[in-house]
Amino acid sequence: MRVLEDDMFPSTPGKVKIERATAMNRQLHRCFASTSTMFLWALFLVAMTASYLSFQSFVDTSSKYFAASWGGLHWERQIRASAAPRRPPGSAAGAGMSVLVTGAAGFVGTHCSLALRKRGDGVVGIDNFNSYYDPSLKKARRSLLASHGVFVIEGDINDGRLLAKLFDVVPFTHVLHLAAQAGVRYAMENPASYVHSNIAGLVTLLEACKDADPQPAIVWASSSSVYGLNDKVPFTESDRTDQPASLYAATKKAGEEITHTYNHIYGLSITGLRFFTVYGPWGRPDMAYFSFTRNILQGKPITVYRGKNRVDLARDFTYIDDIVKGCLGSLDTAGKSTGTGGKKRGPAPYRIFNLGNTSPVTVPNLVSILEKHLRVKAKKNVVEMPGNGDVPFTHANISLARQQLGYKPTTNLDVGLKKFFSYYGYTRGSKNLMFFGILGGILFLGEGREEEESNGEQHFSLPFPFIFSMLFCKFRSP
Repeated sequence: MRVLEDDMFPSTPGKVKIERATAMNRQLHRCFASTSTMFLWALFLVAMTASYLSFQSFVDTSSKYFAASWGGLHWERQIRASAAPRRPPGSAAGAGMSVLVTGAAGFVGTHCSLALRKRGDGVVGIDNFNSYYDPSLKKARRSLLASHGVFVIEGDINDGRLLAKLFDVVPFTHVLHLAAQAGVRYAMENPASYVHSNIAGLVTLLEACKDADPQPAIVWASSSSVYGLNDKVPFTESDRTDQPASLYAATKKAGEEITHTYNHIYGLSITGLRFFTVYGPWGRPDMAYFSFTRNILQGKPITVYRGKNRVDLARDFTYIDDIVKGCLGSLDTAGKSTGTGGKKRGPAPYRIFNLGNTSPVTVPNLVSILEKHLRVKAKKNVVEMPGNGDVPFTHANISLARQQLGYKPTTNLDVGLKKFFSYYGYTRGSKNLMFFGILGGILFLGEGREEEESNGEQHFSLPFPFIFSMLFCKFRSP
């Protein structure tokens, strides 16, 4: 087919120029639209990043501000809002508690605070955010608590004026005292910190409680370490506890004697809980299961201690959810204090309970479970246990707690470590532990609680900026 020359050119003068101009305009429009879209996305990312940085700055500085200048109407409103129970009207569990949790940004403190808030109790936390282990982990826990409406004050339980102010602002019904200087070996290098926190801090708190009106019921964390050199197994609450093997154990034993004195003189309701080797998500990095996991994945050797005559050490590992159930059961069953303003009106309950799993596991078996789930062979240095205060075994008799608290541990070490690995996989290697850790914590703190949520209880939720910030986290192998 022959194309006529007339068909190759427009019959109207200037048509080619117009078509060329139109095509150019279209290209410019597409370019402008793409640039505008990229600019808007960039602006959005900048805004969200600024929002994240502002929030992180607030998290890092707000508690320091309140610690230095606590008080004022705004501060008091925050305290009252956090302490207010939120149980539904007509709840079978009653109107709800108002609980002051010391050590709230710690391992057990975070889990207990979340559990209390989840069921509708009011919670106010206090923590000194010391550097015994990386404070960023405590800040991440504090961010998690803040996302659920739990206000955590950065302050020291030795600050009597702060405690008096808190009891003046809120008539707390209960105190869950979990603040303490932990660790057995660390006590050999820093003995004064144990006396400061575990004895002086406890006395300061008890003084504030006995002067409060009304007096709160107190549940506090003692330790299985009080059994010391006791060789009778399993450990029972009535066993002798006058042979501590470490300074940490001695301070916890002293705490039991001190709390008994305040119960006797001032009518404070006291419940002491002897925890047995607590583990799980959000746990302490210095604990064996945590440090072993980290070193095995990094290809580093782990140090496995043995007792005399090459006897394997054993621990009664207790999963955090079981410990939380024991703590909440103790709060629920705690009798009322009988004093008013420091004056005793009658006898008040004094109780001691073991909270363990009743199934000791040797350290070599712990390592075997880690190797199985991590699919990595551990490099082990097996050495004799040094004389630093550790004991060769622990084994809890929980008959009393089962009878009076309804305490029944349900998680064995194999299952509990699987849950820990899930949490660890979400947080390991992240530079943004605060936000990245929240996601892992949310996913696994709520695990196995679908039945409670289906009954209309408050759900865990993340504010949008938290989720968005996860996009900036970078994965890297440990």
